[in-house]
Amino acid sequence: MEKLFTKRGLSLPEVPWDVYPRPQMVREEWLCLNGMWNLTVRGKSFRKDALSHGSIRVPFCAESLLSAVSFPCRVGDELQYARNFTLPADWVGKRILLHFGAVSRRTEVAVNGKICCRHDNGYLPFSADITSLLKQGKNEITVLAVNDLTPLHPYGKQSKKRGGMWYTPCSGIWQTVWLECVPEKYIRALHIRTDRTSAEITAEGVEDGVVEVDGQHFPLTGGKASVTIPSPHCWTPEDPFLYPFTVTAGEDKVVSYFALRELTVERVGGKKRIFLNGKPFFFNALLDQGYWSDGLYTPADPICYEEDILYAKSLGFNTLRKHAKIEPELYYAACDRLGMIVFQDMVNAGAYSYLRDTVLPTLHFQKRNDARLHRNPEGRRNFLHAMEETVSALGSHPCLCLWTIFNEGWGQFCADEAYRKLKALDPSRLINSTSGWFHQKESDVDAQHLYFEALHLGKRTELPQMITEFGGYVWKDKEHSFNREKTYGYRKYGTREELADALREVYGRILPPLVREGLCGAVYTQLSDVEDETNGLLTFDRAVQKIRPEDLADLSEQLQQTVREV
Repeated sequence: MEKLFTKRGLSLPEVPWDVYPRPQMVREEWLCLNGMWNLTVRGKSFRKDALSHGSIRVPFCAESLLSAVSFPCRVGDELQYARNFTLPADWVGKRILLHFGAVSRRTEVAVNGKICCRHDNGYLPFSADITSLLKQGKNEITVLAVNDLTPLHPYGKQSKKRGGMWYTPCSGIWQTVWLECVPEKYIRALHIRTDRTSAEITAEGVEDGVVEVDGQHFPLTGGKASVTIPSPHCWTPEDPFLYPFTVTAGEDKVVSYFALRELTVERVGGKKRIFLNGKPFFFNALLDQGYWSDGLYTPADPICYEEDILYAKSLGFNTLRKHAKIEPELYYAACDRLGMIVFQDMVNAGAYSYLRDTVLPTLHFQKRNDARLHRNPEGRRNFLHAMEETVSALGSHPCLCLWTIFNEGWGQFCADEAYRKLKALDPSRLINSTSGWFHQKESDVDAQHLYFEALHLGKRTELPQMITEFGGYVWKDKEHSFNREKTYGYRKYGTREELADALREVYGRILPPLVREGLCGAVYTQLSDVEDETNGLLTFDRAVQKIRPEDLADLSEQLQQTVREV
């Protein structure tokens, strides 16, 4: 029996997620539009359209418990949102921007009956200048959203028939909706690139201004500023030091931050090693799929991100692999602030084949020329465009150290070309072109997935070695499980203590020799249970810690010490 449950209950504030949603470009004047909206759903039946009317709590997807939707919503339904708002009196005469963190998937937005924007990616933010559409007093926003789960667009782990490693779809608005007041000429976006001593800051939409860091002023010329830091303080997971700064351009002013850190690949003792700030580093990682028992794609409160991050750190993990999903910026800001490295997947598109993408590779049929796979031109364009937009949206966060383009062949095509495109967009980070299998020629790491065999290094010795998925061990707490009858995982244990012993064996005996041989990172599956999957270190509702700090923290530190001694 499938079970929906929530750790925090339904006592939510009237305006959930009432936190400024863009922490690397903060302005003072903004208005959160989360809360209860009117909802009309047009569902496609065999003979006629069926209409349902009610309300929905934004920013939670229509299928989630926290959305408070009282009737079922299905893939392909047309979700028509509506609400009124009134501008603050002191915003009159200024430009007004309407922002959406993410809406799944195809979206059309209107203000006072006139369309202001359309968007077709369910994971990326978008905005519209709505100044000319506004009137005095009450204004109306309507949002039409259709989550069609077409393979021509990124869809992640959503499935019309959820089960196993595929999950409940998430339709409609699932991140914050907000208004922002800006001057006539304003900073449209910030892009930050750093190394161990300096930062390059680009401000879109303006030419001249000033950047202030620690009381020092650096000119913004042609929209760019070069900042050099005397006696630099580098960012690490153990010491996540951030430099706040402001950008002033004309009447506009935004507050942001950067961190100094650098990734390099060096050869040590004949092995390729990844260095963080000039020192060899081991990426001790967990797979993080970002699903929640009550909100699905969106937790009840942003503080839930901090709780997950701090729990992972308490076990000695320093990296989270964000799998097949892009989070709100508040997630990445929490990782920046708390000291958690992120490996970020591009969200997969393309049709999945169980035989081609899972069965045959598990049987070691892992070589395939990907030039003729997923040949639909529109699908290819959409994926590459989404990759470019993902870098633009997230690329300033110091926590993000590695991009994954394709995972286990899902939607994979021309990976070498995609690698070159991504490297040109962001030469400062590592790229895992093909995580798991179907490796082509170009990648910054050799990334294995090992669930059904002994852990080992890959054959591409010219690259740093990573195991980017392994484990998936199961101990099931039935009182905190989504599906009490079905269990999905790769090795089952009867008690919490047996699970802890198995992980101590892995991290205490199996991984250290591989680290000495050249292993640079290992990603255990996974941080939390997700629906049928009960292979998390936390239950789906985050109520039970299956693994506790005393079980693993000492072994995690020993792994890091092992790589320091190579």
